[in-house]
Amino acid sequence: MAHPELPKALRGFESIRRTWHHAYQKYGARIMPGEYYVTGSDELIATTLGSCVSACIRDPEAKIGGMNHFMLPFRDGDKNVGGGASYRYGNFAMEHMINDILKNGGRRERLEVKVFGGGNVLPSMTAVGTKNERFVLEYLETEGFTVTSQDLGGPYPRKVIYFPQTGKVLMQRVAMTRRDEEEITRREIEYRNSLDTKPVEGDIDLF
Repeated sequence: MAHPELPKALRGFESIRRTWHHAYQKYGARIMPGEYYVTGSDELIATTLGSCVSACIRDPEAKIGGMNHFMLPFRDGDKNVGGGASYRYGNFAMEHMINDILKNGGRRERLEVKVFGGGNVLPSMTAVGTKNERFVLEYLETEGFTVTSQDLGGPYPRKVIYFPQTGKVLMQRVAMTRRDEEEITRREIEYRNSLDTKPVEGDIDLF
């Protein structure tokens, strides 16, 4: 049986890889650390979280929403969230995704927010998950958003699948093997190191 035509990606998200998911009969985008995806189509967004955090945000009336995946709230040494180099981190991911939802028809006062992740899954990165959890909750409170659902902290990674059209989230806490620990450690260290060298692109237009 032939798959439906791949929905057209919103402008700026053409590079995000999407594949057909037989279990859900939908196309889906899989995002990695440092990425986010916004869609107005009936598709899913998936990721796997260790110490990272993902925010799932949508406008239920406009049927537009997205999910991000960030590893650090802000650059070590920054006294305040926001400004300069810290835009590479959690507040950069949050502001840009929210603004893309608003640019594509969402309304700030209608946004529904759910947050996941921030696990202290590795002894060498215990503080990272806790900092991410604290950051995302403080950020959302400061910006005036109400969190309608959350699963944060704990000693485990999570698999998250988000359906922006309905707001449904499927989340699984994952028991880690030694191989999983090694892979998560490698991936998160590589990404964290890249934050010091990867330039920030684009400006933030605040609404």
